[in-house]
Amino acid sequence: MPKNKDYSKMDVINKCRDYMNKERLAIVIKASNFAERAHRDQMRKSGEPYFMHPVQVAGILAELQMDSDTVATGFLHDVVEDTGISLDDIAYHFSPTIAQLVDGVTKLGKFKFKSHEEQLAENHRKMLLAMANDLRVIMVKLADRLHNMRTLKYHRPEKQVSISKETLEIYAPLADRLGISQIKWELEDIALRYIDPEAYYSIVQLIDSKRNERDRYINNTIEELKRHVAEVVSDDFEIYGRPKHIYSIYRKMKDQNKDFSQIYDLLAIRVVVDSVRDCYAVLGIIHTNWKPMPGRFKDYIAMPKANLYQSLHTTVMGDFGMPVEIQIRTFEMHEVAEYGVAAHWAYKLGDHSKVKDNPLQPQLDWFNQIEELQNESNDATDFMQSVKEDIFKDKVYVFTPKGDVTELPAGSGPLDFAYSIHSEVGNKTVGAKVNNRIEPLNYQLKTGDIVEILTSKNSTGPSRDWINLVTTSRARNKIKRFFKLQVRDENIEKGRQMVEHAVDELGFSFKELYSKEMEEALLARFNFSASEDLFAAVGFGELSTTAVANRITEKERKKKLEEQRQVSVEMSLKENSEKHDKEKSKTQKMTVRHKNGVIVEGANNLLIRLAHCCNPLPGDDIVGYITKGRGVSVHRRDCNNVKLSPEIQDRLIEVDWEDTAAQDPDMTYEVEIEVIAFDRSGLLNEVLQVITPLTQKITNINGNVSHESSTVKLKLKVLIQNINQLDKIIDKINNIPDIYEVYRTES
Repeated sequence: MPKNKDYSKMDVINKCRDYMNKERLAIVIKASNFAERAHRDQMRKSGEPYFMHPVQVAGILAELQMDSDTVATGFLHDVVEDTGISLDDIAYHFSPTIAQLVDGVTKLGKFKFKSHEEQLAENHRKMLLAMANDLRVIMVKLADRLHNMRTLKYHRPEKQVSISKETLEIYAPLADRLGISQIKWELEDIALRYIDPEAYYSIVQLIDSKRNERDRYINNTIEELKRHVAEVVSDDFEIYGRPKHIYSIYRKMKDQNKDFSQIYDLLAIRVVVDSVRDCYAVLGIIHTNWKPMPGRFKDYIAMPKANLYQSLHTTVMGDFGMPVEIQIRTFEMHEVAEYGVAAHWAYKLGDHSKVKDNPLQPQLDWFNQIEELQNESNDATDFMQSVKEDIFKDKVYVFTPKGDVTELPAGSGPLDFAYSIHSEVGNKTVGAKVNNRIEPLNYQLKTGDIVEILTSKNSTGPSRDWINLVTTSRARNKIKRFFKLQVRDENIEKGRQMVEHAVDELGFSFKELYSKEMEEALLARFNFSASEDLFAAVGFGELSTTAVANRITEKERKKKLEEQRQVSVEMSLKENSEKHDKEKSKTQKMTVRHKNGVIVEGANNLLIRLAHCCNPLPGDDIVGYITKGRGVSVHRRDCNNVKLSPEIQDRLIEVDWEDTAAQDPDMTYEVEIEVIAFDRSGLLNEVLQVITPLTQKITNINGNVSHESSTVKLKLKVLIQNINQLDKIIDKINNIPDIYEVYRTES
């Protein structure tokens, strides 16, 4: 794959024309035109038209000879995220398959997360799960990331570092697991340039310092090797020097604490032949003519890597005591080594079904591990940590006694091996043999070990300290699950007692509130099928006791709050009433009628207006305040503005509403309602559905969320006719689940 090549739209189409039929090519051309229109007038940070990015992504996919749907997705992968195009539009204009691929690479931009790290983890989880469903999702994402890395210089330095670290943690390991070394090496080298530029350019300088000398040495060795290989291989073969990648040298220097001069495989030669038989014949002639270095031979043909990689590796001592690494593989193995799963026949022949239909699926079982890890973890951050530990971590390859190969993360022990076979094998383990020798359960397995798990039907199960002996998340979760089931009855009783105590602490009786209806509501709310499961989760610490207790007491707590508020209001009214009774002889009682403005009826025909501070409604207990030059201002009797000072009390008069039967049916009054509730999806929609039939009009809505307490505060202004209508609205809102408090406010 050419590095840093700038493709034009026609370059990509012509590349696709080389291996696609007309029908398939038409899909790619349609996608390129569609994306070009969608991204019109958009620009990248580099200053170039944004459409150049999807062109480069599609170009990388075309170089890998991916199918038409995948290349089309390369053109379309950003239209949903960055334009007004929807997934439904993609499905309509192209196909549900292409829409699904685009969705798989689209970030979760419409959701709110507690932190950037949480959002990143959720995006990664979505991508990996989509990949497990269709491998082509990650092919598009890798091409997207590769071009973004190639243009990383246009970002600010801290952004360059964060993107590069993410690339090394997620995308380069993914490329490696898929066997796409072309992309893997380039991603790693670019990332290192931004993360540790001093080390990067130091290695580049060291490589360049004696390049001519090394090139002459390699060329001489190649010529000599060609003569020897020709003696044992009659078919075509290729021999050439292989450049060592900068990140690979960096890792060996850092991990093994070596100097640049101690990197043995800095000088590397690759031999490509027609058959496996020729591979071993070449190996034999090499070891006959050059002395192999002990411990430096690896046979990945007999025991392929999980990413399908096959090759023979040997390091020999060349002339002048200079070590040379030689790789031997077939032409078919070479294509798989360079392009990984992208080289597989299923994509070339147009078989675009799920990965599980792939004949090479036994070597790609880690896709199943991704789905298994998802089932065991609801938290995206925990899920990604498990993926990094179980899937992206360096691997060891061990044998069963029957000769089957098992792949495990580096650092794994016999228990990890046992649980990778089956939960029951792990639970019944009493010991382990490694290479026919009894080894402790904390033994660290090495590649090539033959492992036999010793089990007993009489075993009572794992020990709790096994949690500290295992490396894989899979084994750890299976051990935890065993103890969860073992103490299930105990946890059910413990959880029930914890909930009962929490309800009592809130001042209520668990026995009185826990009915059949309440049980069904709890199970639906917390997604359990039986109450035993719910209480077991509480007892085991997986479900918050407070959350369950709050749900059980929710309605009663609301009722209690309303009663307290009502008592408070009644006390206030009583106090005001007593004060006004004393002044009653000094005041005149007036009738308030509000129609197309405010009109006075009664003594002296004074102008009357309704106060905006408390917005009194027909039915409210009201009082009049004689203003200076503006007539009488009518307030609710509990309005704070008429209780401020003795001077105000002296200017109050008794007023009353006109008989409700005589009111104008078209007259409305604006009132503000405040709602305090648990912050959850769909809450506002439920509130609006309840109040819309009961009000003339909703004039304003606003709200704010407290993430600390997970509460939302909504303020709604509505037009109504009287206090009875308002009471109905408040009652209806109070009946909505998760509502803590509803009350009328003063403006």
